[in-house]
Amino acid sequence: MPLSTLDKPAVLTIFALTYLGIAAGRVPGLKLDRTGIVLLGAIAVMVFGGVPTGEVIGFINWPTMLLLFGFFVLSAQLRLSGLFDAVAQAVARRLGHPRQFLALLMLCTAALSAFLNHDIVCFVFTPIVATALLRQRLNPVPFLIALTVASNIGAAATLVGNPQGMMIAQVGALAFGRYVLWCAAPVLFALASSGAVIWWLSRRDLAAPALPASPAPLPPQPFDRSHTAKGLVILAVVMALFFTPLPKELVALTAAGIHLASPKFKTEDLLKLVDWPILVLFMGLFVVTGAIQATGYADHAVLALARGGLDLQSPTVLALATTVLSNLINNAAAVMLLLKVPGVAQPPDAYVLALANSFGGSLLIVGSVSNIIVVQQARALGIGISFRAYARLGIPVTLVALAGLIAWVQCAA
Repeated sequence: MPLSTLDKPAVLTIFALTYLGIAAGRVPGLKLDRTGIVLLGAIAVMVFGGVPTGEVIGFINWPTMLLLFGFFVLSAQLRLSGLFDAVAQAVARRLGHPRQFLALLMLCTAALSAFLNHDIVCFVFTPIVATALLRQRLNPVPFLIALTVASNIGAAATLVGNPQGMMIAQVGALAFGRYVLWCAAPVLFALASSGAVIWWLSRRDLAAPALPASPAPLPPQPFDRSHTAKGLVILAVVMALFFTPLPKELVALTAAGIHLASPKFKTEDLLKLVDWPILVLFMGLFVVTGAIQATGYADHAVLALARGGLDLQSPTVLALATTVLSNLINNAAAVMLLLKVPGVAQPPDAYVLALANSFGGSLLIVGSVSNIIVVQQARALGIGISFRAYARLGIPVTLVALAGLIAWVQCAA
């Protein structure tokens, strides 16, 4: 329905300022982060853009938001059950052979990230793995970068691995099973090639440098066998039901409701682990991009790019554009913007968008929240991961993964 009150120039200005703010990550003189910037953009759309409240609510893809919330609760339950800490400690005990340890670390990280919140995986794994590496006098930097890379790649293996994948799935009404089958080959190639590249470039730099004294990591979450089993069984049922016509968001919410009615974990403890800023960020992005779509400017921009020779429906162009935008303006904002391109929300372009967004998150430190989490956690332990040190491994890893993805698209066409 056309918006008679819409102020198109104002909406365009708000959209541009919002995305500039997302790219910069801050506003001089203010304590705003990207979530705050997007939220202000959504408020400005209502106040100055002439978008009525009812239309603003309609811009938000509520099934995506409910699915995200459900999986945050599922991840929180397994986090409190001690599963992530137990897996991290088991991996850390395999340090006798660094190359095998690297492979096991990446496999476990990718597997957990495919079905659970990969940011929580990185948050829990980093201090345990880093401390174990330092005790063995091994340089933790390449292994921690491998952790971030594996979390980004693993998150692409399913449509619930990260918020962007869930959003693409909901907007494009993608089938869970078809996505997994199509993406298995490029994901496995990316994971294997990334491990090989990281090992090859780091194999002569495994001795731990002299590091300042650092605070001890927080004690691990106690492992609760029965509640871990409960969480894994419920997760398996959820995955199975995703192959049915049942609405995914209702399946995830039902599972979350079961965990909220827990005899062991308090509701407030579970909800503390829900990533509320991510939920607010997505709602704000839905509002801002929905408003710009209503102006018609987005369609004109896509046509102008096509006339200029930049066809975003070309898998190669889409993959590269997604990677660049994900590192410039945040991966969630990049996906939200590209989903407005006609045809991109449908297979196979939707698959390319999901994979390139996740693979591209490994390019630079700023490419993914999980990267930043690992760097910050490492810094708290006295381990510095510089922008250059990360890029030295992240850039070649990403380029190889994207090359594999593009080759797979050509073969599958």
